[in-house]
Amino acid sequence: MNLFIGALVVVLVTACTVTAMLLVRRHAPEGSYFADGDRASGVFGVLATGFAVILGFIIFLAFESYDASRTGAETEALSVVQQVETAQFLPSERGEELTAMLICYARSVIDSEWPAMDKGTLGDAFNPWGAEMFRTMRAYEPATAAEGSAYDRWMDQTDAREQARIDRVHGVEGVVPLPIWIGLFVIAAVIFGYMLFFADRAERARTQAMLMGSVTVVITLLLLLLVFFDNPHGDGVGRLEPVAMKRSLRLIAAAVEVAGIDPPELCDSHGRAL
Repeated sequence: MNLFIGALVVVLVTACTVTAMLLVRRHAPEGSYFADGDRASGVFGVLATGFAVILGFIIFLAFESYDASRTGAETEALSVVQQVETAQFLPSERGEELTAMLICYARSVIDSEWPAMDKGTLGDAFNPWGAEMFRTMRAYEPATAAEGSAYDRWMDQTDAREQARIDRVHGVEGVVPLPIWIGLFVIAAVIFGYMLFFADRAERARTQAMLMGSVTVVITLLLLLLVFFDNPHGDGVGRLEPVAMKRSLRLIAAAVEVAGIDPPELCDSHGRAL
């Protein structure tokens, strides 16, 4: 959801609730529908506070998921660069092959996995180049102590990369289950209905509009913020993009050129196998 859509949602929802308040105000008694305004305000305070506490706690959990996805993406990108370095301590032919697979892995993350995460269609799909690297290393037997050390280091970095990928992908599923969404919207509807009982024809229309509009804007913005944190990937302000992996690709390209490495072309620019 971009800023324009978010602002449009806030405006439309606020316009609807303010219109409803002004319509109810036409037939409302003076002093509102409550005989005891102080007692009604106290009950509204309990409703609003309970809603704010629950929503704030859920937003905090959603932000943790957002931050875990961001950290996972950065860690995964760093692991790819580190594995390129480790691959150079293996026999040259195998090292160049693994370097090419890592480049393809990064391209696949950027051009295949990220759009799938944005659409929510990634599911349990695995990166094909991760599987290719696993098959390549499974058939490899270190011949020297240096190669054995590089092999062990590679496996450790593979574990770190795969864990980071899990953290990145986890945010796609969303941390807010459907019952919580239903509960939040029901509570918001109860607060809206309760606000209508504060309609008072003795009050100015602008005052009544401000009364309903301010509450609606705050609640709508909080719900939109929760939607944002629950769907962190894609385009838009603040959304997670493959910036770290693109940076890793540039670093790998520079390192390959400086070191004189000639990895084979195993994929196109989008990470698809040739």
